[in-house]
Amino acid sequence: MDAARSPGSLVCVGLGMTLGSHLGPLARSHIEQADVVFAGLSDGIVELWLNKMHADVRSLQPYYREGKSRMQTYREMVEAILTEVRAGKRVCGVFYGHPGVFAWAPHKSIEVARSEGYPAHMEPGISAEDCLYADLGIDPGRYGCQHFEASQLLFYRRRIDPTAYLVLWQVGLVGDQSLARFSTGPAYKQVLVDVLARDYPLDHEITIYRSATLPIQQARIERVKLRDLPQAKVEMEDTVVVPPAGPLQPNTEIRARLAELDRAEATAQVDIL
Repeated sequence: MDAARSPGSLVCVGLGMTLGSHLGPLARSHIEQADVVFAGLSDGIVELWLNKMHADVRSLQPYYREGKSRMQTYREMVEAILTEVRAGKRVCGVFYGHPGVFAWAPHKSIEVARSEGYPAHMEPGISAEDCLYADLGIDPGRYGCQHFEASQLLFYRRRIDPTAYLVLWQVGLVGDQSLARFSTGPAYKQVLVDVLARDYPLDHEITIYRSATLPIQQARIERVKLRDLPQAKVEMEDTVVVPPAGPLQPNTEIRARLAELDRAEATAQVDIL
């Protein structure tokens, strides 16, 4: 399609995690100025709130169904969004948290729109990761922080650094290879524990975390032993945080090399003077 004859466009924005608290003025402006708004939100109350901001809000939740591949769901979402863009509409996709974090459909929608010549971009939002740092008092720069989708940690050979924080996403459906389930049972989480036990003691304390989505809610912060994770209630929205299990190990060889560079630079400065 010749984009010059069609003013269609797409922007994907983040609503943040907590209703009303995290919506920025730029994202609000895109929502209000759009012809069509698609909503991929985590809470029905948040969706009702969005409906008050625009007359044509179309929920993406009906595309989900137990037993249906999530990839099929995501592709149908992309097609629904692109259909309106191709019709010449200014389309705004609104997603909870950050629209580019654990969100295949926004990235793909923008990619397809751009490939067809339509203006398309993403505006960031406050993600669950941002809330996690604030609620748990974690500075990722202090010890370092690794993030893995929990199933990916099982499906592939990944290196874990137990001297840094480990953040595991979507533990509630860890091990699901079908992409058609919304949860997996204790036996699947036990496989995750067995993998983590290679680097962490079983009595290591971990945190099950969920950010608040409504102002009246409190974040879920529940601490359990690693060995007890299979029996703990962990849903799709929950994140598991594994703190460092040991101190940072000095790299004496590299430190000596850097010290030598410092001495060489100091000598060069003296020679200049």
